[in-house]
Amino acid sequence: MKASAFVYPWDVNGDPEAPGRIAALGVRQATLAAAYHSTRALTPRHPRHRIVTAEHASVLYPTDDRWQGREPRPYPAGDWAPGDAFGEAAAALADAGLEVHTWVVLAHNSRLGAEHPDTSVVNAYGDRYPWAPCIAQPATRAYLVDLAAEAAVRPGARGTELESLGWYGLQHLHAHDKTGGVPLGDAGMYLMALCFCPTCKEGYGDQGVDADELAAAVRAALEPLWQGTVADEGWAGVEKLLGESNAAATRAWRDETARTLQETAVRAVRAAAPDGFQILLHADPVTYHVGANPGVDPEHILSVADGVVVPCAGGPALLTPFAGQGREGAVIAANFGVVSGMGGSPGTLASDAARARELGATEIRLYHAGLASDGDLVAVREALAAL
Repeated sequence: MKASAFVYPWDVNGDPEAPGRIAALGVRQATLAAAYHSTRALTPRHPRHRIVTAEHASVLYPTDDRWQGREPRPYPAGDWAPGDAFGEAAAALADAGLEVHTWVVLAHNSRLGAEHPDTSVVNAYGDRYPWAPCIAQPATRAYLVDLAAEAAVRPGARGTELESLGWYGLQHLHAHDKTGGVPLGDAGMYLMALCFCPTCKEGYGDQGVDADELAAAVRAALEPLWQGTVADEGWAGVEKLLGESNAAATRAWRDETARTLQETAVRAVRAAAPDGFQILLHADPVTYHVGANPGVDPEHILSVADGVVVPCAGGPALLTPFAGQGREGAVIAANFGVVSGMGGSPGTLASDAARARELGATEIRLYHAGLASDGDLVAVREALAAL
């Protein structure tokens, strides 16, 4: 199975040993961040630093003139990734024999929400989520589509992996995050992800639902959860809390909004890319799920993109709906954490990958070559050798 490791430019730039070390793992590809959200990252082997603080979401390359006079627009990185950090790292990785694909984070940008608050998702209580741009708003959609095309098609890249190309919600590891005190479950998280910005209110109206009444219904539906009641899991839990007709209206609006954004962004990347350029989406097979791996309809997305990257931290079960489509040549990449300190399991990678292959995975992704300890990397190298 083809394997790729995720990596940041700051893992490579300034460390001449990094490209060879990553190639020695046995991976054929490096999925290198070109546009990324704010983070604080460990660099346990870098000769010049151990911690990199990316203070805000940024692009890791110089932008072109398509952004002149526009708002919103991408933010350049600061001293954590100066100049063409992506290009420098991509060249070094390619020289080590690795195929380089871009890693592009889209609808996840807290600086955008801070500087342009009207772009953010607004929940039923009126709280804004500055990390979560509302993907229904026309200006935000145009920004995301152009960012996808520019950040994906960097010189030397053979493909791209688009993360957060869909709805984002409450699930965000914000600085000193303290939102886990009440277990909302799958249904509660969906209700807390519903957006009530002016564009989304109009969208609910197009579905025959009064947006203000819907917001009140959402608040009423959530009240038992704040009191400690555990909701039923899955979509049945949403319907029970919100009512079937209201639930169906929200899902119709949100599914169509995400679907059309994904179609438009993939078309834009294809138009900018050379022949043979591979386009994958980080995705979850349940359309109402939100976050870095937003929900998609498996059959539809595999007719749009070349494949998907599927989270397997909780096991490989999410692979099955994609594999069941049987589209010849589609990439179904199982994404495994290999950083022990972040909940990954590099020691079981060989058996996990074998099980994923049985369920239809054609490739694997390893999160994350730059963050892992030396011991974790040894386990990865041994697992890939066994595969």
